[in-house]
Amino acid sequence: MFGRIIPLSGSCGSGKTTTARLLAERSSCGRTVHLHTDDFYQYICSGYIPPWMEESGEQNDTVIQAAAAAAGAFCKGGYEVYVDGVIGPWFLTPWLRLAEAGMDIRYLILRPSEEETAARASAREQKEEFPLNLEMVRKLWRFFSRLGPYERNTVDTTGQTAEESAAQILRALQDGRFRIR
Repeated sequence: MFGRIIPLSGSCGSGKTTTARLLAERSSCGRTVHLHTDDFYQYICSGYIPPWMEESGEQNDTVIQAAAAAAGAFCKGGYEVYVDGVIGPWFLTPWLRLAEAGMDIRYLILRPSEEETAARASAREQKEEFPLNLEMVRKLWRFFSRLGPYERNTVDTTGQTAEESAAQILRALQDGRFRIR
């Protein structure tokens, strides 16, 4: 019996990691996993390219494929998998393949206002391997503001705590929302 995979996306500062951790901890499923895609970038020992650089496209595709493969393995084992990362519609192919293989994939994008996203990103501890600058955060937010058919997969978390966002998302998941197919 398959579990379920929930790729939780959005810009830096949108609350993906905190919310995904809360969702995994509060899920009614008896077996959950929280996969943090940033960790997959840290596995690269040589040849690493910061993921926001133009020339990082092939690397980023590989990282997303690796994360999807890991999520798929956990899902096949009956786990509900919360995957947090910058997984825009341009990175959905591996997830669509998992859905075609019969897995329940729920794709959602956290999208607080641009100002709140920038403020959250500015307030968080900076990591040497993923330094954030406000211009990059705002640019990424704008990428997630034009989602076409995936607009229905967004969750506006402006003004919410992570706990409030997690509760809202759990209710929506129970109602069957955010299916990728």
